[in-house]
Amino acid sequence: MTKSAPGKPGSLSIQHLPGLRGVPKSDLEAILDTAQSFRESLDEGSAVPKTLSGVSVVNLFFENSTRTRLSFETAQKRLGASPMNFTASSSSAAKGESLRDTARNIESLGADVFVVRHSSAGVPAFLASQTKAVVVNAGDGACEHPTQGLLDALTMRQHLGSLEGKQVTIIGDIRHSRVARSNLWALSTLGASVRLWGPATLLPRHPEAFGSQVRVAKSLDDALEGSDAVMLLRIQHERQSSGLLPSLREYRHSFGLDRDRLRLAKPGALVLHPGPINRGVEIVSEIADGPQSVILEQVTNGVAVRMAVLHLLAGRNTNV
Repeated sequence: MTKSAPGKPGSLSIQHLPGLRGVPKSDLEAILDTAQSFRESLDEGSAVPKTLSGVSVVNLFFENSTRTRLSFETAQKRLGASPMNFTASSSSAAKGESLRDTARNIESLGADVFVVRHSSAGVPAFLASQTKAVVVNAGDGACEHPTQGLLDALTMRQHLGSLEGKQVTIIGDIRHSRVARSNLWALSTLGASVRLWGPATLLPRHPEAFGSQVRVAKSLDDALEGSDAVMLLRIQHERQSSGLLPSLREYRHSFGLDRDRLRLAKPGALVLHPGPINRGVEIVSEIADGPQSVILEQVTNGVAVRMAVLHLLAGRNTNV
């Protein structure tokens, strides 16, 4: 079987990636197809086109990150870029400089791409309206985390094939999860059905906003029954007020995934988690490290997806 080539830079209908809401199915599939091509090249150790050679990429992180930041940096270097890293605490932003002024000053230094992570929702979309640079969202508040949603979809697609008609369950703190929002937009656009479950205080207030393919389950059993994939989410303590959930012990008892509960899903159902994992709370180690877990595959796919996004949005045609 011949490995497909990455899609061409500039072939998407979108110019930025502030989120996955409203992104056409054709664009999602183009990103996933290109990511799959890059993943195969990385697995084989073969060369990839250096389409970011000469492209100035700035990682504009106003919020702490480990996996996402390292994954973006790795993706940028694989494509030939020399990333520049911005840390808010050691910048003029700490002296009161506005976000707009910070971005426009950096753009004046030659920035072609901003990869933005911020604790406030809407910042990537705002910057996309204020600069000429390509803007990619690396997580904004409790709004979206589009590349995480894409890497989750890629991981599921690698094991399940087309996501059309597949059943995906998401359990946990969905109301405060930017990962959940991006997954809901991507999965529904790609034709999957999604069931949500968690404490009532941590479920979305208006699940119908995500479309008819998304519904809140009636119980944990209802959520898991016949699922092709189960995604667990950690409790977002940093984005919620107190009193929204029971004790961790009660949470584990009512909502945690263990071997007996996983049997309600389809045999061999995938287990996903965007991390960081709170072992013994939303998932037991036996499942997190078990044969149905694709959690580490998600991390590996993160590099391929971020390569695909940067390549398609900001890459330059090259024969290298």
